[in-house]
Amino acid sequence: MILNFEHITKNFGKTKALNDVSLGLEANQIYGLIGPDGAGKTTLMRTLVTLLKPDQGQLFFKGTPYSFHKNVKLIRKKIGYMPQRFSLYPDLTVEQNLHFFGDLFSIPKIEQAKRIERLFGFSHLEPFKTRLSGNLSGGMKQKLALMCVLIHEPEVLVLDEPTVGVDPVSRHEFWQILHNLVKNNTTIFVSTSYMNEAEECQNIALIYQGQLLKSGPPKKLVTSYPYQVYNLTAKDTYDIFQKLQTTELKTNCQLFGSSIHIKDLTNLGLEKIKLILKEIDINSEALASINPSLEDLFLSLLQNK
Repeated sequence: MILNFEHITKNFGKTKALNDVSLGLEANQIYGLIGPDGAGKTTLMRTLVTLLKPDQGQLFFKGTPYSFHKNVKLIRKKIGYMPQRFSLYPDLTVEQNLHFFGDLFSIPKIEQAKRIERLFGFSHLEPFKTRLSGNLSGGMKQKLALMCVLIHEPEVLVLDEPTVGVDPVSRHEFWQILHNLVKNNTTIFVSTSYMNEAEECQNIALIYQGQLLKSGPPKKLVTSYPYQVYNLTAKDTYDIFQKLQTTELKTNCQLFGSSIHIKDLTNLGLEKIKLILKEIDINSEALASINPSLEDLFLSLLQNK
């Protein structure tokens, strides 16, 4: 393991932000931390990079323990951190921000120039190097923030929801950059509230209310889901959902946009479920068997908490 943490607990007053969290990261992978807002993602990220002191637990980098008070300078050289909010200097240009962080990590000017050239190569920001960072688009800001984190060539990147508020095209480009970094021996720990971004990761951990619910390769986690799932499409999904709450299917249903997922928790079978729908005047022909999604798994884990 290049980075692992054991039994991390962090409280803010009466709020338990992290509750006995343990996880290990293999080198040269993208590891995703996935959960809704308020799940504890940012608290964990800030703890890993020594910005927050855990109340309990231990952190390890390549098997060596570190803490809020121990090995801080070494860890901050080895682990790069990109916070969720844009934290660069808006009144400095793209290039000036890069040089600032190069100076911050005591990188010689000649070496800075070489590294900045390489960073421009994969980010495609060189045409904008004289633009003030405050005038960049959302996607460009995230690329610049990533470049500033990479200027000192850390072995591990900790990225806190880097794609929030970024348009789909820029989000795709950002993930392509992350995949290329992994090919060049960088380990990435990235948090997100977007379930579909789990597909970009080799391993993921699902977190909710400060607890890790499950972890592993996303495809393996989905295939471990034990129930058959059916998709019910309809125009008035909310009204139909309310009708379903009057039947034995009430704990099996979940709204999914313009459709409803029905999980066969008690092995009723397709025909029995169709019969229940007909009894409350719902068109059973709109019901179809589907493969479960990661979101189905996540919601089931929440119901079982």
